[in-house]
Amino acid sequence: MIQRFIELGEGYSDIYELIEIAKSNKDRIHRFLRLDTTVGERKMTSTAVVLNPAAPGNLMPIYICREGIVNPDQKANQRYSLFLDCATDCGQTIHQLEIKNSQKFEEKDLFYQYLIGILRMNRFIPPLS
Repeated sequence: MIQRFIELGEGYSDIYELIEIAKSNKDRIHRFLRLDTTVGERKMTSTAVVLNPAAPGNLMPIYICREGIVNPDQKANQRYSLFLDCATDCGQTIHQLEIKNSQKFEEKDLFYQYLIGILRMNRFIPPLS
């Protein structure tokens, strides 16, 4: 199975697209993710939705809004509230991890490889097959 991140943006207006993807694929949702990090001095959050592969197919897409939402533990915000409401409406819980920020990597692809390893290690996505 191929697991690939599809970046929608940094969580400003694209959070609405992420929510719409989740709502329209309710039957394919594997997991909702909240990935917390520190960028400079600011605590930020990435939101992601992992979908099961379409039939037929072996691609497990992971839609992500990368490091654009202020960590909701620091400051309540509407964008994260919408994501939380969507997860509740879809009958899902949000799984939370603390990760390195993407600026620590020379290339975005390396950051996403790191994340796939973390998600596999924590069994949030299936192992490579």
